[in-house]
Amino acid sequence: MRDTERERLKSEVSANVQTRLEEGSKLRNSPQKTRLSAKLPELVGAAKDRVYLWRRRAATIAAGGLALMMAYGVIFGNNGLTAYAHKREEAKVLQQQMVQLQRDNARLHEHIDHLRNDPDTIEQEARQQLHYTRVGEVIYTLPKSTSTANPAPAAKP
Repeated sequence: MRDTERERLKSEVSANVQTRLEEGSKLRNSPQKTRLSAKLPELVGAAKDRVYLWRRRAATIAAGGLALMMAYGVIFGNNGLTAYAHKREEAKVLQQQMVQLQRDNARLHEHIDHLRNDPDTIEQEARQQLHYTRVGEVIYTLPKSTSTANPAPAAKP
């Protein structure tokens, strides 16, 4: 009896296992699961496309920001266009000053040459600066002009 009982239990267990396997295969082949597994590659592709799109947008924004920062540096930086314009203006002013100083220098060199070589120029300078006179000449020195026509009123105490 034990053998028959064992066989009966074996057949029941195998029947239960067979039933469960069939139920499991039904679950695996359920329409909902097959639809999801069919859409899975499509969903993964869409997610990849979104990630790629956002990465591309972020890279574009970063490149644009970098370009704006570089443009700001080129225009307003230490050696930018505004500094270049100031330097050009300063160079123009310095060039004008240099031309004026060269004219003054040339005029003074000419005056030095006259003082070294021309006796009339030497005499004129001696009369003006040192108040030299010739024999028989009298020099009258007038006081510097002051406004005596309208004297300033005195302050009243």
